[in-house]
Amino acid sequence: MEPATISKTSLEVSATEPENNCPLCPRLAAFRSEARAREPAWHNAPVASFGDPNAQVLIVGLAPGLQGANRTGRPFTGDYAGDLLYSTLLDYGFASGVYRARPDDGLTLVDCRISNAVRCVPPQNKPLPAEINTCRAFLAATIATMPKLRSIVLLGRVAHDSTVKALGLKASAAPFAHGAVHGAGNIRLYDSYHCSRYNTNTGVLTPKMFRDVFARVRKDLG
Repeated sequence: MEPATISKTSLEVSATEPENNCPLCPRLAAFRSEARAREPAWHNAPVASFGDPNAQVLIVGLAPGLQGANRTGRPFTGDYAGDLLYSTLLDYGFASGVYRARPDDGLTLVDCRISNAVRCVPPQNKPLPAEINTCRAFLAATIATMPKLRSIVLLGRVAHDSTVKALGLKASAAPFAHGAVHGAGNIRLYDSYHCSRYNTNTGVLTPKMFRDVFARVRKDLG
């Protein structure tokens, strides 16, 4: 059975974003401090969600990349994953402007928002289970404060699993599989392999496979 319609009252609402010096995950805080000392001009802080809270579409990634969002301060900006994601969003009308891999490029999202399951960059791009669990409060709050949300695109298993838990779904009711679509009350969940360079270089994810997910989202939105 699908859960009831997701609303502010069905999820515990807390702050949607951690503070710049968030201490909740000591390992990530230490890694962030090391990056600040090494690259003081970088963002080196939790990366806030990008886009309008009134959007119908939310994209959830894994975590900021060290030289991508952790450097630039905008989700998926400055690395290969962003090249594929933003070109796809532009093609399907979920973004407007020109993506130039920097936060001042003027690109805007259209009826779309981008966030991450973990808001701080983790060593080797691998957050620990405890860190994913701790940061889920921010993900849950982000979802709960999007009143028009209809579609969530989940980039990879970590994003999938954490979002499923944030929505109160049983894992067995929404198993991860690329291209799968699951119901969560009035919200649909769309699974995709993460658009990382590793996945595309190894053929786990092709640009067409990725585009097909967003084509389905666009079709379902009408």
